[in-house]
Amino acid sequence: MANYKEIVTKAVVGKAKKNSISKFIVHPEETPNTVLGCWIINHTFEGHNNHGVVDINGAFDVNVWYSYNNDTKTAVSTKRFTYNDKMNIRLKDGASLNDASEIIVRSLNQPTVTDVFIKNGDVSLAVEKELGVEVVGNTMIKVSVEDNPDDYEVIEDAPVEEMNEGIDNINEEYLDS
Repeated sequence: MANYKEIVTKAVVGKAKKNSISKFIVHPEETPNTVLGCWIINHTFEGHNNHGVVDINGAFDVNVWYSYNNDTKTAVSTKRFTYNDKMNIRLKDGASLNDASEIIVRSLNQPTVTDVFIKNGDVSLAVEKELGVEVVGNTMIKVSVEDNPDDYEVIEDAPVEEMNEGIDNINEEYLDS
């Protein structure tokens, strides 16, 4: 009959990902004629427990390169945007999200501008991103423990007398030939 021990350890108890598209508006100083480029930099984010739901607060900078004055001049307009995503993650094996849980957020797909256009002198854009969340919490595993604590094989050396028997039969003229 095997004995069992319970080991408490940290493990991923919940995992989810969320793809989202958000709309943003940039108000450039000049009235743009054409959008020449748009990119996102400085993406930061963190997650925390909010009454059993993972709240992700993040921010990024959007740079819009545009032409103005009948396409004779160009400029770059930069604006920082913030976002808040909520993720209700199903946890495994009856685990619960609490203040002791560790929340790990990863950007699976960095924010990318998927659509951009000029409307009433402003630049409207759609940003797509994908975030992944892992919740790490305490969990318990059971392991089988064998009853036989001494599982080493015993090896006995040959007695010293048997080892010395060959020493008496040395041919001393071996080196002279």
